[in-house]
Amino acid sequence: MSLSASTAKAGPHDPSGPRSIAVLAVLAVCTALVFVGLVALGTWQVQRRAWKLDLIAQVAQRVHAAAVAAPAPAQWPQVNAAADAYRHVYLTGTYLHAQTTLVQATTERGSGFWVVTPLQQADGSLVLVNRGFLPPEARAQAQAGPATATVTGLLRMTEPGAAFPRRNDPAADRWYSRDIQAIAKARGLHQVAPYFVDADAAADGTAESWPLGGLTVLQFQNNHLVYAITWYTLALMVAAAAGYLVRDELRLRRLGRPAGALDTPPHDAAPH
Repeated sequence: MSLSASTAKAGPHDPSGPRSIAVLAVLAVCTALVFVGLVALGTWQVQRRAWKLDLIAQVAQRVHAAAVAAPAPAQWPQVNAAADAYRHVYLTGTYLHAQTTLVQATTERGSGFWVVTPLQQADGSLVLVNRGFLPPEARAQAQAGPATATVTGLLRMTEPGAAFPRRNDPAADRWYSRDIQAIAKARGLHQVAPYFVDADAAADGTAESWPLGGLTVLQFQNNHLVYAITWYTLALMVAAAAGYLVRDELRLRRLGRPAGALDTPPHDAAPH
């Protein structure tokens, strides 16, 4: 092969040759931004993991603590998930069984309903109580139970709305989430607490007494460590790719020829 043929094949403007300072600057900025962004995402997941572990510890402490009086109306504006969710509480009042709402549920006992009944306290305020799980075949027992009761259970925050297509339909009385405001409006209830209470299991240990309380799920997804490792690994891959690019660029500039140029013999040694 002649030298002219080799030069033509490599091309006078071979794109794989040393890059211009402007191109290198753009690549450096883009690489730095991507690297910093990935590291930031990984660090955020580490922080989220710390927050989740702290939340799990707080919830465990609240659940196993002695029950305290449920927040009164004067305290309702201060009730929030961070400070009060899953707090063990007690309250006394009269059940308004006629205003019971059945919310579809899937539990360890199968599919059925949560039985949500307003409990009217002595001051006239109402707290929705999730009395427990009810299988479809026991639906007739939804409004059965004592008129007055002292309830212990876990304070839960409202569950506004529901994901499409399982969206609450008050007009058809189909409920998929325990949305306090929507249920109160549909039932014509007033002075309703901004939280509801998941009733504990029956104190006497009755096995199949419907509705069945004490089925609150206390599992929190904590995949933040996996996410953090993923983001940090991607950042290392970007750093490795940048290092390879720098090394290759230095080699090309040291050789002083395009990366795609062929090693050809001197002109006087070229075959004729």
